[in-house]
Amino acid sequence: MNEKTKRIDPRLPRGFEDRLPGEIAAVDQMIAKIKAVYERYGFDPVETPLFEYTEALGKFLPDTDRPNAGVFSLQDDDEQWMSLRYDLTAPLARHFAQNFNDLPKPYRSYRAGYVFRNEKPGPGRFRQFMQFDADTVGAAGPEADAEMCMMMADTMDALGLAGKYVVKVNNRKVFDGLRELLEIEDDQRWLVVMRAIDKLDRLGLTGVRALLGDGRKDESGDFTPGANLAPGQIDRILNLTGWGEAGSGSAGAANGITIDNMRRGNESNAALVAGCDELDVMNNMFDAAGYAGRIKIDPSVIRGLEYYTGPVFEIELTFAVQNEKGQDVVFGSVGGGGRYDGLVSRFRSEPVPATGFSIGVSRLANALKMTGNLGATEPTGPVVVLVLDKEQTPRYQAITSALRNAGIRAEMFMGNTKNFGKQVAYADKRNSPAVIIEGTQEREAGKVQIKDLIVGKAEAQAIKDNATYKSERPGQFECDGDLASIVAAVSALPAVQAWLERGK
Repeated sequence: MNEKTKRIDPRLPRGFEDRLPGEIAAVDQMIAKIKAVYERYGFDPVETPLFEYTEALGKFLPDTDRPNAGVFSLQDDDEQWMSLRYDLTAPLARHFAQNFNDLPKPYRSYRAGYVFRNEKPGPGRFRQFMQFDADTVGAAGPEADAEMCMMMADTMDALGLAGKYVVKVNNRKVFDGLRELLEIEDDQRWLVVMRAIDKLDRLGLTGVRALLGDGRKDESGDFTPGANLAPGQIDRILNLTGWGEAGSGSAGAANGITIDNMRRGNESNAALVAGCDELDVMNNMFDAAGYAGRIKIDPSVIRGLEYYTGPVFEIELTFAVQNEKGQDVVFGSVGGGGRYDGLVSRFRSEPVPATGFSIGVSRLANALKMTGNLGATEPTGPVVVLVLDKEQTPRYQAITSALRNAGIRAEMFMGNTKNFGKQVAYADKRNSPAVIIEGTQEREAGKVQIKDLIVGKAEAQAIKDNATYKSERPGQFECDGDLASIVAAVSALPAVQAWLERGK
């Protein structure tokens, strides 16, 4: 085969996916519900571009010395590096700093859009995925953090997940203070400690104690080096999280670990006490607003080691799903966030406090699908006007236009077949609620036939032979052929009525 006729293999780049109408419709419905909650809280939408200057994304990239490590980058004609956004927060920080004098403070906004990671793809791990963020920039108090947690809870309720989630809250200052008390100066060693604590729910007390000590060998025989802490240091960490003697071997929040427990014995450290004080303020707000049970203080929550500066929080879905080994496991986190007072300050000399959270749209949609709360999986298609006589195309177009002018989704069949069955099969594939049939007989009688495809399918199930099917024409009825009568008859179809109602 020569170069001219060589075919290109139609394939997606690794880590990317196509989205089909059903998924798009379902996610759009989900996003509309989330937006309604955010706007009820007084947040407004803002949209930033997919590209930012690489330096604006800054130290929060995996490796700033190599512009293409972790992000997709290109060099503009002025030799400046630009990168596809890695998240939605860094672009917000740039937007706020650039428009500092014009924006209200605090600045309350939400954003939904795709982000891109130049990382190795894998099962459920994509290089392009959608996030949905909400942030308050310019509010320093823990009250703003508490409001974020309450908005997260209300969002889950609006999506039909009431009773199936918990919002867990901690404060990074608590562990910063504990680090000082334990005199762990080495950053890498502390990173091992934080990663170990983050595995409490998955590995349990024994596994994490091993990771805080000499290390842990997993079921496959792989060995993970530990933090090599002394037994007294390990006990102090586990007691603070509620997994030590103060708890009973399960999550601190579930064990009734209190902020007073976290503070007790650590009063000498200002950072730890400040973190506990902020949690007290937040907890009082949760209780006063009626969020007890939906939002819980959990000192084992660890997020963004180089990112967050105060309260941190995450939404955990509590129902069980099966993992790849067929074992029941908790579905887990679908979003989270916290206070990040250092991000905007990269662009301005004065400190700019900020707090916010991000929802993983695809993961949340998967959770809603499992619980039957995702919404429509297949959008209603258009009413299809069949073209049975090419010479009558203007007439068919007039019918189509009349339906559209009435707000009804409609299309005239544009394929290259006159075959009635094939045109109806096309409408079926489009998930059309009905087809309009006007052949020579109907036209001469001043009538049209309307075939309700949804009712027709239901009625056809009771018909056993083809002859009866043809004679009874399930779901099919006649109406006058003037445009007003056609529009009225189609508008009365239940599926069309439901579609029109959703459009309102």
